[in-house]
Amino acid sequence: MSDVVAALDCGSNSTRLLIANHDGAQRREMRITRLSQGVDATSSLLPEAMERTFTVLRDYRDFMDAASVRRGLLVATSAVRDAHNGDDFLDGAKAIVGVNATILEGAEEARLSYVGATLDLDTDERPTMILDIGGGSTEMAVELGGVLHSYSMQLGCVRVTERALGSGVVTSDRDLAARQMISSELDRAFDAVPAFNRLVGNVRLVGLAGSVATLAQLDTGLKVYDRSKVHHHLMSRGVVDEWQRRLAGESPAERLRETGMVPGREDVLTAGLYVLAAVMDRFETLELLSSENDILDGITRSLLT
Repeated sequence: MSDVVAALDCGSNSTRLLIANHDGAQRREMRITRLSQGVDATSSLLPEAMERTFTVLRDYRDFMDAASVRRGLLVATSAVRDAHNGDDFLDGAKAIVGVNATILEGAEEARLSYVGATLDLDTDERPTMILDIGGGSTEMAVELGGVLHSYSMQLGCVRVTERALGSGVVTSDRDLAARQMISSELDRAFDAVPAFNRLVGNVRLVGLAGSVATLAQLDTGLKVYDRSKVHHHLMSRGVVDEWQRRLAGESPAERLRETGMVPGREDVLTAGLYVLAAVMDRFETLELLSSENDILDGITRSLLT
């Protein structure tokens, strides 16, 4: 029997599963669980947020059993890293899924995301940077001369929403607060990783995770998710700007009526687009390539290698 493995990602906004073997992906699942609810304010995972995630993990364990999963890895990222009761969550998650579980540091999260996102990319003369906009953190990673340079920013669609932008129609004060928050984190990133300065005006930007995937669905007008149309969908800076302005002027209920909006992202997607636009401007790039391959693909590759 072919070795079947599972990768599980307990992110700040969603909980995801990839079951794969040497022939490729067998099953992908994503559920919005908002594990990071209130973490930025309280430094604690709320009981109801943990239970939402545990409920989904029980379903995922059933899927793993049906697929005869033999090995796996569960990773937790920003929300669990930042919470003082993160180890309690990890213990509970591990007991449910029955595979190894770990809290990833930002550098390892960026590395695995880079491996996953670059598995099936065409070659390009420009260096390839991955941009993984999560709920609580945003990872940037690029390989230059065989060395991976990465940075994990304390920015994410949930964190920026809760701390600065708000979930409703964006006011001028909230717009300014979000832009300043994002700009300060980008300053820290460029100070910490001088190599990023070499990429300004010369980088292929590949976007990962829910904010970028949902933007791709909005741009293509997909009523129902179709991986083949979202994966490696190329979007201009103008598309990002158009949707950022449009969603900023809408309530969450109005955003939910937009064709392609993923339920559970209507209150935080605008913040994700603020992060995306700022990163594109800082690197002076006018195009973004969406990738549905990400950290889960990096994990399964490492398990199967």
